[in-house]
Amino acid sequence: MKKIISVFLTVLLAVMFSAGSSHSAAKPVLHMYTWADYIKPELVQRFEKEHSCKVVIDTFDSNEAMYAKIKAGASGYDIITPSSYMVAIMFKQGMLQKLSPALLPNLKNVDPDYLKFALDPKMDHSAPYMLTITGIACLKSKVKDFKPTWAMFERADLKGRMTMLNDMRETIGAALKFLGYSLNTTNVAELNAAKEVLIRWKKNLAKFENEQYKTGLASSEFLLVHGYSGDIMQVQKENKNIEFAIPTEGTSFSCDDLVIPKKASQAKLAHQFINFLYEPGVSAENTEFISYLCPNTASYDKLSDDLKKNPAIFFLKMQGSSKNEVIRDLGADNAKYTKIWDLVKGAE
Repeated sequence: MKKIISVFLTVLLAVMFSAGSSHSAAKPVLHMYTWADYIKPELVQRFEKEHSCKVVIDTFDSNEAMYAKIKAGASGYDIITPSSYMVAIMFKQGMLQKLSPALLPNLKNVDPDYLKFALDPKMDHSAPYMLTITGIACLKSKVKDFKPTWAMFERADLKGRMTMLNDMRETIGAALKFLGYSLNTTNVAELNAAKEVLIRWKKNLAKFENEQYKTGLASSEFLLVHGYSGDIMQVQKENKNIEFAIPTEGTSFSCDDLVIPKKASQAKLAHQFINFLYEPGVSAENTEFISYLCPNTASYDKLSDDLKKNPAIFFLKMQGSSKNEVIRDLGADNAKYTKIWDLVKGAE
């Protein structure tokens, strides 16, 4: 009997020790919500190793879809990468934490040229992650008389082989710039004119698309697309026949920001991740991999010569921005864009 009790106690202690060890060895988990293919995997692995943590990444395909999910009560995320105009909306609605500068010494490297346009120039509640400019791209060998203009979407000869972004502000903005208006207008007549343009263009489109357009262009499924510079540059590596252009009428340029949700359970780890992403070598490596620019001046010298000379990367310095605009939060007037977008999406 004593032997049985002794064996039982030995097993019980072993189980308790194992459970205790497992619990003490549990790593903190950083939950990130971001766009697809938006960080170099090896950098994530490096951060995990350096900080003895696990990073779990979920993805969204539009600012509006991300916002709707968070607004509906989705929690558990520690870091999100919305575009700046959506960051402004989320902060006004109390959905984001303020950043702690003491935990972010590497933000001293943020490019001051970008901060001139930033919606949160003091980086009170957001840090810039990646810059992009929106434009059009085509397969040069299959699109005759390609010109850097939004009027390309008038081309009936490309019907069914073109896509535009499934993004309310980007796509309405394209039509507004085509007409010579600001992509932040709140003028109802101008918005209605843009609606008519988009309904006309829609007849020539295969679809509105945010993710598959780039691979569709590389595979020749699509011949001309509306898209983000970084996406296009990624597939240009696979298909040298792809040309990217910034429309002469003007377009949007934007920044996706790093923000920490109000209910984040790993706020300190999120700050460490933001600071890690702003290490000069990390920023350069990430920029090289995803073809978007992290506005980190200390990283620029570490970039390849091809990227340093690329106007789709350094568009603020090389092309100016007289016709290009940052998409801004329009407050109550955002509803005007939602109404126009619903009418465009519902049109036959």
